[in-house]
Amino acid sequence: MANYRRGRINDEMQKTLAEILREVKDPRVSGAFISVTGVDVTPDLKYAKVYYSALKGDKKEVYLGLKSSAGFIRRQVAQRMNLRATPEFTFVEDESIAYGARISTILNSITITDPEEEDAGEEDN
Repeated sequence: MANYRRGRINDEMQKTLAEILREVKDPRVSGAFISVTGVDVTPDLKYAKVYYSALKGDKKEVYLGLKSSAGFIRRQVAQRMNLRATPEFTFVEDESIAYGARISTILNSITITDPEEEDAGEEDN
């Protein structure tokens, strides 16, 4: 299978999973504001890693909620996408959004001083 086809499948699966996660009735999943940040399907389409980020809730509980609703999610993907085989999902928490937010707060906390002001302060002493 060509790499570009796998890329298209990854993108389409990401969109489909984002829609399906809004329909999951498990309170651990529905109340966590989960966003799918990426999907990586194996070349034989048997397995897929789903990278997600959750804004609310306990990380462990969100993972357990996703794991318990994997059957429902897989069935919905099979109905919505025209694939020969529907992959089994492995959910992996994506820390990149939290990492980016932490870097952003660090960058925003930096104060920039004008070099001319520092020189003027030294000359007065």
